[in-house]
Amino acid sequence: MQRPGADKENMEMSDFLCDFCRTPWDGTFAMVEGHQGSLICQDCMTIAYDTLVTQKQSTAPAGAKCTMCLEERDDATWQSPAYEDAVICKRCCKQGAGRLHKDPDVEWSKPPQ
Repeated sequence: MQRPGADKENMEMSDFLCDFCRTPWDGTFAMVEGHQGSLICQDCMTIAYDTLVTQKQSTAPAGAKCTMCLEERDDATWQSPAYEDAVICKRCCKQGAGRLHKDPDVEWSKPPQ
């Protein structure tokens, strides 16, 4: 997401926030981008992946729309404990985790299953 009130003609790195924890991006950690500028940081990805894939739990209410793909999905979804409007589906979580895991510039690994 973008910081509310950010100058769209002069975006700074810190104007980009994780939709799930609202941490501003400073370039020291990785972010995965979804549709329409949605973002999830590597820390939130770790928690979401562990919950959805490792523990096989869903924390969002049925019918919740994924912030990343903008779809209502039948599979498990993780809802940010801090921002109830931020939800990621298992499919997007696995895709994003795969991108982070394979990126040679990012020191991130999928949580063990």
